[in-house]
Amino acid sequence: MARAFIGGSVAPLTSFGHVRRLPSPPILTTLPPARTLHSAALHVSITTDTMPDHHPLLEVVGGAAALSSFLPAFRTLNRPYDPYPVIGWNRHLETIFAAFFRSLPDVKIRRECLRTKDNGAVALDWVSGDDRQLPADSPVLILLPGLTGGSEDTYVRHMLLRGRSKGWRVVVFNSRGCGNSPVVTPQFYSASFIEDLREVVAHVATRYPKGNLYAVGWSLGANILVRYLGQEAHTCPLSGAVSLCNPFNLVIADEDFRKGFNIVYDKALAAALCKIFKKHALLFEDIGGEYNIPMVANAKSVREFDEGLTRVSFGFKSVDDYYSNSSSSDSIKHVCTPLLCIQAANDPIAPSRGIPREDIKENPNCLLIVTPKGGHLGWVSGVEAPRGAPWTDPVVMDFLEHLERGRSNAVSSCSKSEDMQQSTEGLHQLEV
Repeated sequence: MARAFIGGSVAPLTSFGHVRRLPSPPILTTLPPARTLHSAALHVSITTDTMPDHHPLLEVVGGAAALSSFLPAFRTLNRPYDPYPVIGWNRHLETIFAAFFRSLPDVKIRRECLRTKDNGAVALDWVSGDDRQLPADSPVLILLPGLTGGSEDTYVRHMLLRGRSKGWRVVVFNSRGCGNSPVVTPQFYSASFIEDLREVVAHVATRYPKGNLYAVGWSLGANILVRYLGQEAHTCPLSGAVSLCNPFNLVIADEDFRKGFNIVYDKALAAALCKIFKKHALLFEDIGGEYNIPMVANAKSVREFDEGLTRVSFGFKSVDDYYSNSSSSDSIKHVCTPLLCIQAANDPIAPSRGIPREDIKENPNCLLIVTPKGGHLGWVSGVEAPRGAPWTDPVVMDFLEHLERGRSNAVSSCSKSEDMQQSTEGLHQLEV
């Protein structure tokens, strides 16, 4: 592995007394004591634990292969991560500000409802007019919002707009009941359930067979995405993926979710889940079994909602059994698709201690970037702060465009080789 600290020649953030040092992950001892990678304006110092400790502006975790493959992609990492004054200094303030005050780009959407194999339904939101305006071989980007989220969420809209501005075909996958997606059977979705995503990817691949497929997921959507990547492994049809604010270890996330100020988020998400449930409560009338419908309808925490409904729907013995067997941290080692994970060290909902650093550094397909600040789905930093796109958006597109260029170059090289082979065969026939 390499532990890389990236930034410019600016005063370290430790000038603020409340900023803590990032924990030091284990270091791969096969690397020399120190070395430097150079790529354009990017400067990465890869250090070992024999070097003096200091506060990193960014923490990058990945094996030597991942660093050499992916780091050249990032044109935006040569600058330090600067939290927006005041807003970005407190994780709760940043999280709440981003949720309520981030701008919502105006995008005209066309909705497609997809019937699933179990007779459920999900909603796919495409940018209106893209069918006519974009080439058939345009890369396709699938977006997976967080818990109860959909295409109306600000962070989703900003990513959609950025991808579309780069000439990508973008679609938002609204899970059952989210983003006003229809619920037609007595089942929602969960952290463990990847069948809907599998069907969405297959559907999009069939519709646009000439375009490479990519995906970006946030929070619970990121957990589902990484689990999908791990289960598909070598057969995954995606050419690349990005995970943001992933809780990774749901047991740890659940522990922290019930502490201190986090209880505010817990109650807010529980209220959002109850609202979705009550719209479709008649589907669960007289359902029987282990379901606890009164608990679900009046859930004061996500855990209560999951105990009364989610874990029963998906066949788990208890809510703890559900959390322990639905964590995407166990899937990282099986990921064979290029994957960028971006986390905030101070994320109140996706704790830093739940990040599977060891598995990420051992997997040559994975790269982790940890920002010192950012909150949950916040990242109020960068040129568009405070109300514009989060700091992560250009980083995500740098990575995806890098992968797409590689795929395009590979196809071009393959086509040239085939042309040369056909020319050689033609000459051979002519000589004969």
